[in-house]
Amino acid sequence: MLWNESTRPTVPEARAPRPGEDVSAGHHLVEVHDHLREELVRLRELVVQVADGALTASAARSHIATMTLRRNNWSLGAHCAAYCRFVTLHHTTEDRQLFPELRRFDPRLAPVLDRLSEEHLVIHDVLERVDRALVAFVAGPEGTAELRGAVGLLAEALLSHLSYEEDELVAPLGRFMAGG
Repeated sequence: MLWNESTRPTVPEARAPRPGEDVSAGHHLVEVHDHLREELVRLRELVVQVADGALTASAARSHIATMTLRRNNWSLGAHCAAYCRFVTLHHTTEDRQLFPELRRFDPRLAPVLDRLSEEHLVIHDVLERVDRALVAFVAGPEGTAELRGAVGLLAEALLSHLSYEEDELVAPLGRFMAGG
């Protein structure tokens, strides 16, 4: 793992929903994360199938056409790149808009928000590694192992990060969106 999960700060008194509190607004974050998880599963499956020769590039293109993060260029590389851009956009929005607002709303969250922002930087580095692996993959079959490894590392880091963020922010985000 790229970080030590046991060193993550938590704010138990902030993350626990109050009795009768509606935290449904905080669940929108989970919905976005679930979408990222679903697309990540599909991406990993396609990388494995193409790398193993179990799926042709043409068949992979057909599968990608059904995915919601698709772009005009229906290739595995284009989907990987689009997915990486979406993750980066999501994290940038959190760092520049959501986290500063949550920090003002509940200063106790500062250590958690700092850690989440640090993890965003680590994930950004992993996304750049995926990008480099895509270049190697396009260049020839010797890039297959590098692409598999990069996508696997992305999955490990991103899934860990998303869970931590949800654990810490769903209730506070619900309170913030409800106005207090």
